[in-house]
Amino acid sequence: MQKVQELRMTRQRRIILEELRKVDTHPTADQLYLCVRDRLPRISLATVYRNLELLVREGLIQRLEFGGTRKRFDGNPEGHHHLRCLSCGEVRDASGHIPALQRVARSSDGYEITGYHLELTGYCACCRKDKDDS
Repeated sequence: MQKVQELRMTRQRRIILEELRKVDTHPTADQLYLCVRDRLPRISLATVYRNLELLVREGLIQRLEFGGTRKRFDGNPEGHHHLRCLSCGEVRDASGHIPALQRVARSSDGYEITGYHLELTGYCACCRKDKDDS
């Protein structure tokens, strides 16, 4: 939480961060804008986008970019993995770590590993049930 003190935390920025950390749905900027607008009716979508990108740069949140989908944001800045449903697009946190992959990444010849992104894809329980029913 030390980064919060270094960054000038405006009222708008604080509310955007609070609203993002209230949910575990990994919303898009548009979805988060609708939540924030309840508390800040005069805020613009551009302001939400700009502040989300600033919070990402400061390491307070994560930007999730999955191939072919819109950017989503995660209020948890700690390194963790995600599950994404191929049918409805729901994104959830995946628990656990993958130590073998981390060891391989650290020992790769000639590479300085600065990070990695692991996305697990499949079907959520609701979509799997719908798929099985049809």
